[in-house]
Amino acid sequence: MRSRFLRALALAAGALLALAVDPAQAATGPVDEIGSIDGAPFQVEIPSPWNGTLVLFSHGYEVPGLPKADPTADAPDAGSRAWLLGHGYALAASGYSQQGWALQQAFHDQVALLDHFTTTYGKPARTVAWGESLGGMITAGLVQLYPDRFVGAAPLCGVLAGGVGVWNEGLDSEFAIKTLLAPSSSLQLVDISNPTGNYLTNPNFLQAEAILAAAQATPQGRARLALAAALGNIPGWYATGTAQPAPTDFTTQESNQFLWFQNPDALFSFSLRSELEARAGGNPSWNTGVNYFRQLGRSVNRDEVRALYQEAGLDLEQDLRTLNSAPRIAADRESVAYLEKYIVFNGQIHIPVLTAHTVGDGLVLPEDEQAYASVVRSAGNGRFLREAFVERAGHCAFTSSELVSTFQTLVHRIDTGRWDGTTTPAAMNATAAAAGLGIPSAFVQFRPGVFLRPFDARSLDEEGGGDGPREGDSD
Repeated sequence: MRSRFLRALALAAGALLALAVDPAQAATGPVDEIGSIDGAPFQVEIPSPWNGTLVLFSHGYEVPGLPKADPTADAPDAGSRAWLLGHGYALAASGYSQQGWALQQAFHDQVALLDHFTTTYGKPARTVAWGESLGGMITAGLVQLYPDRFVGAAPLCGVLAGGVGVWNEGLDSEFAIKTLLAPSSSLQLVDISNPTGNYLTNPNFLQAEAILAAAQATPQGRARLALAAALGNIPGWYATGTAQPAPTDFTTQESNQFLWFQNPDALFSFSLRSELEARAGGNPSWNTGVNYFRQLGRSVNRDEVRALYQEAGLDLEQDLRTLNSAPRIAADRESVAYLEKYIVFNGQIHIPVLTAHTVGDGLVLPEDEQAYASVVRSAGNGRFLREAFVERAGHCAFTSSELVSTFQTLVHRIDTGRWDGTTTPAAMNATAAAAGLGIPSAFVQFRPGVFLRPFDARSLDEEGGGDGPREGDSD
């Protein structure tokens, strides 16, 4: 009996000692673990020596049914991964148990991975979250839902306007395309009867492509495509590596907006929406109560639309009246509730958050940053938030040096409790250059327009879903 008691006492003492171990010494590195938790693949990498900080990466949207490019990618790119490991940071990432708009699963899978890390290697001294695109939205969601698990976050090119607002704003563009360009077509905007096969065989997607191509072939069609783009604030800059069109080069801007519609926006609007609807149990989007005169007046692209309509000899006011008088689309309340949960933002951040976005992103708009900043500042937490912008076209088109600069700037704020002017473009470009990766950076002063269909935690009790504007600064 006494020997069993002593053995139990020794085990308990050992457990207490293990909890007291410096997390940087808990794992005898280097470690490179690949495994699976609840059907979600994951990777953990711990360098030797480890500085005690764990960096949790959340990847972006994956088209259901397509092979994963890298099921356990634990950093945005190879350059940032090498820099982090070389500077003593441990990395971890879940590949999620499902593809698609899988925020519900991603939240569970990332927290399960954090638990696995602590159980296996010891509790990190601190954990920083970052992620790209849908992973940026997941990152912001993780620090909202599990604030005690993180000391800072960097949502990159993130869907920070929240699911409800983003899909509503997309619906406005879809609505204009069908109403003005193909009113008698069978193109479905919501409740899409999409087969479970590959999206390339989806007739709705192919039909949308044909409608877009036909419109782009005429001045009248191009003007109406510009209006559809304006209702979604789609930028007139498309290809990474190209020069930004001049402010009055409306012809080139519209051509670039057409390219955004063609790839990838039409895929999400007219095909992958069905995957979202299946998760939500119905249609979570609506345009009841939307005044399209007002929406165009608030768009960053309104001058382009007016110029192209005049050039095409079209009556812009008549087309806006057509949109305003067309039958509207109502949402399924339970489906909206699903997107509210997974996720809209409430502004309750009490740790440093540094967002980053390219200014020419037509898939996830830089205006998403305005929506997020607005709700954060409305909650009185603006001191925790800073936003950085990169002068480049493309979705998540960051260089490795820009990624490292964003991370280092966030860590400075975590370490010192102050931003100290480190988020100015000049400071972030200097930090990028000092990283020694030999890759240019292009941080720039930029103020995004207003997100046109705001919906966040402040909207939940508003009649009609909270379509009213909320002007929020973004610097």
